[in-house]
Amino acid sequence: MTDFLVRVGDWIHHTQVLEQIKAVDAPGLFHNPYFLAPLICVVIYNLYRQTFVNLVIIALCLGLWYFSGTDYVRGAVVGGEISIGKILPIAGVGVAGVAILIYLLFIRHD
Repeated sequence: MTDFLVRVGDWIHHTQVLEQIKAVDAPGLFHNPYFLAPLICVVIYNLYRQTFVNLVIIALCLGLWYFSGTDYVRGAVVGGEISIGKILPIAGVGVAGVAILIYLLFIRHD
């Protein structure tokens, strides 16, 4: 099992996935028609089907993604050390987001 995890870790470092995630241009992404057109189609389709739970999940995922790129989150690590005063609110937002997703996907029954 550890050999498998080592190979996955090597693959992640070889393909430079983490660097690609850090280099995402969010304003450019939302001006790109190849991203924006399918997103608008998914939102319109979910509005047509009246599946508001899916719309909430999409909005929550985009909101958590936006929050992870804010200056507050970037400022949590100063000089290679984590600021204890900022980690609790960041963890709270993450736990709240995951709790809402779990509620919508597993607990709430339509």
